[in-house]
Amino acid sequence: MDNKKYLQEKGEYLNKNPTWHAEDSPFKAKWILTILRKNNISPNTVVEVGCGAGEILHQLYKKLPDDVEFKGYDIAIDAIKLAKKREQERLSFYHEDFFQTKEYADLLLVIDVFEHVEDCFAFLRSCKNRSKFVVFHIPIEISAQAVVRNRLMVGRKSVGHLHYFMKETALATLADTGFEILDYNYTAGMLELPNKALISKLAAVPRRVLFRINEDFTVRLLGGYSLMVLAK
Repeated sequence: MDNKKYLQEKGEYLNKNPTWHAEDSPFKAKWILTILRKNNISPNTVVEVGCGAGEILHQLYKKLPDDVEFKGYDIAIDAIKLAKKREQERLSFYHEDFFQTKEYADLLLVIDVFEHVEDCFAFLRSCKNRSKFVVFHIPIEISAQAVVRNRLMVGRKSVGHLHYFMKETALATLADTGFEILDYNYTAGMLELPNKALISKLAAVPRRVLFRINEDFTVRLLGGYSLMVLAK
């Protein structure tokens, strides 16, 4: 059993994350749109695996053409109860295991998901051949600062992360499970997301300056970034 599912079944995930991170969704949706537009991808059907409260799809629903169909799947009933409040015509949510369906999409979204899954390799292989394109968002949690400050356990306890990635290991994991990487970029959650701690706000200036000089070095040193990946 993956750790996030364990927390969900004990009722701890909702207690620790009552909004299911819906407040982060505009930031994530913005970067999904950015990588799609950069690569001239215009899907007619969008499916999200592990959709949570459904706000990412809701944000995309508002910004993509009005003939695009959106579906979200999540095995957590608490998440789907939140997502159902966002349902509209062409925007639907299901308390169901996506991989038990025959659903196929132009675009599959896997946003901050497979780091929670015990057998992430089997999960990723299951994503293959279920869509034309896949967009992944992957926390890049291994950094010098995170190791020195022993921060990796924070995500494990609060949101159920089981796997921790650098850019190189994240991309290698996708390649090892059969994906062709088409494009990727960093997203700066530590800089752009709301309600960050004071120490994160103080670190924003050196992060911005160093990132302009050398992106990879900054991420390896200070952390605070994720990776948005377009694959097929």
